[in-house]
Amino acid sequence: ARESRGIMASKGEGAGAAAADTKTPADFLKSIKGRHVEVKLNSGCDYKGVLACLDGYMNIAMEQTEEFVDGQLKNKYGDCFIRGNNVLYIHAKNSA
Repeated sequence: ARESRGIMASKGEGAGAAAADTKTPADFLKSIKGRHVEVKLNSGCDYKGVLACLDGYMNIAMEQTEEFVDGQLKNKYGDCFIRGNNVLYIHAKNSA
């Protein structure tokens, strides 16, 4: 079953452990909920804030959101909703 999805375990020691450590994009998205993220849109705008929730279509709800255009802060929003088809990528900020 794993081979059909492009994931092949090699023979020998540790093959089972390697397959168990594999994370999907869905796992990543679940793990960053509640963290500070940067969302880059196809238009080039950036939104930085706390990821409140998202769905299977990559629709995003954020809190404490700041909008950046060409690197300059343009607006601050309490809540922000972004339609998923506009999202280029999501970057999770490191906890500091």
